[in-house]
Amino acid sequence: MPVDSRPLGQILLEAGAVTEAQLQEGLAFQRGRTLRIGEALVALGHCDESSIARALAKQSGMPFVDLLKGSPPKALLDRLPATLAVEASCIPVAERAGTLIVAIDDPARAPLAVDSLKFVLQREIACAVAAKGPLRKALEMHYGAPPEAAASRAGAPAARREPGRGTAKAGEDDGDAPIVRLVQQLIEDAVQVRASDIHVEPFGSRLRVRFRVDGILKEVASYPAHLHGPLLARLKVMASMDIAEKRKPQDGRIAAHAAGRDIDIRASILPGSHGETMVLRILDREKGLLSLKDLGLEDDDAVTFRKVLKLPNGIVLVTGPTGSGKTTTLYASLSELNRPDVKIITAEDPVEYHLAGINQCQVRHKVGLDFARILRAMLRQAPNVILVGEIRDKETAEIAIQAALTGHLVFSTLHTNDSVSALTRLMDIGVKPFLVSAAVRAVLAQRLIRTLCVDCRDPYDPPVAELRMIGVSAAAAAGRKFYRARGCGKCNFSGYRGRKALYEILMLDEALRDMVLRNEPITKVRDYARNVAGMTTLLGDGVRKILAGQTSVQEVLRVTSAIVEVGERLEAEMEDLVDAGAEDEDK
Repeated sequence: MPVDSRPLGQILLEAGAVTEAQLQEGLAFQRGRTLRIGEALVALGHCDESSIARALAKQSGMPFVDLLKGSPPKALLDRLPATLAVEASCIPVAERAGTLIVAIDDPARAPLAVDSLKFVLQREIACAVAAKGPLRKALEMHYGAPPEAAASRAGAPAARREPGRGTAKAGEDDGDAPIVRLVQQLIEDAVQVRASDIHVEPFGSRLRVRFRVDGILKEVASYPAHLHGPLLARLKVMASMDIAEKRKPQDGRIAAHAAGRDIDIRASILPGSHGETMVLRILDREKGLLSLKDLGLEDDDAVTFRKVLKLPNGIVLVTGPTGSGKTTTLYASLSELNRPDVKIITAEDPVEYHLAGINQCQVRHKVGLDFARILRAMLRQAPNVILVGEIRDKETAEIAIQAALTGHLVFSTLHTNDSVSALTRLMDIGVKPFLVSAAVRAVLAQRLIRTLCVDCRDPYDPPVAELRMIGVSAAAAAGRKFYRARGCGKCNFSGYRGRKALYEILMLDEALRDMVLRNEPITKVRDYARNVAGMTTLLGDGVRKILAGQTSVQEVLRVTSAIVEVGERLEAEMEDLVDAGAEDEDK
């Protein structure tokens, strides 16, 4: 067929598919939207998908195929593997002189579809044009593809949304499709076992699925490699990602319903050597938000932290590695401060939970809306309390300090090993010591530890060497009960069920401010905080929870900065041993 280079609207007019008035209305509706004229006319009800497909076929010089009139024979459908059909969003409709003809719904995708199919099948490929709706139904019927997957690959508006802007309900539409059922079951299983995230990872010959439960990854399923494409396609559609993009990282969100309640899921894709890896972070709306008393603060730390929340101004920093519960602590703090007479504004990347009564702002780097820019705008909104999701650079730090020095209470996070390191971290990124000294009021370092399963924890007498590792003498341990993990059906044989936070709260008094101002060595600041100011370290808080029967010695040593402290003690002991050995050699 010859190519018709006229605009699609003119072809539709000539065919009598639309009137001039309808075409003009479609063009007006199209402006400001990510729609093509055909999609606009269908959305307005002025034209059907079949007429649009016929016009596209004439414009591109391709044949038109009407999938409503019948299905291709099974022998022909078997020529195209299901994974390829779903990924390319096409279906074989004919075979002529050794050339396989596949139906697509957008001629603009023809070159890419032809190239990819020719490369894999090692045969000649040609394209025909079909209407979107019938093509989606045919893909679902013959290959088990969710209809949204075909729509998004074809360039429907959902596929071109900015990542993270849209949401899709899991398990609502066409729940009988195998891939739809598989995805919904994965989400259901993850919620049932209290998983914090789902990892979907391709490895050449298989597709591995792991759940992270209480901070520990565990493999839960292994699928054939050919399911990778359909599974990722379904998840991408649910997360409003671009299905055609496989070379770049993407982020999105899914609104799911599992275990009888609504679940928010944050989705992230990273291209790898064997294909795209996807991580689904589960944000349980009902269980994710904790009150201050549920965080795991011991009595004296709880009193100290409530004093922090009553500060009129200054910066309060929460530190720890990724996944240590910093966001949960900050949200619990904001919930405590959330009153009608207090205006709270947050800048987050991303907004994980929506808090009623709090103004939350999403960072959008693509449009230049970063932490620093949002923070500047915040100051013109007259807030009492400000949350900056993370201090990453000098500019953001200095604006946060300016806000703290002008009467605002500012909360933020840093990635450091302990509380004292946060002070030097600010200076490392370029903040002057006098500003750190003047603005920072408190630093809260934290880690998450697994708590022992109360149904199977095993009492035992720890050896002296184990006690030394946590700084507890044999005399202090006398008469105390210690427990270790054993495992039972209720804790999935891990020995642990649930998590609590370990905290280290550093309140800056005048002496500490003076030490920061003089840029004293971090070891001297840390020694003062522990030995003079009475700060309980992460290890010390862990020991309290061990003695309370909440966790084990092994778990505390696994997650705390005790490694650094123990390392310092062992280094000193090794020096003594070396000196003793040298003396023996001299003798």
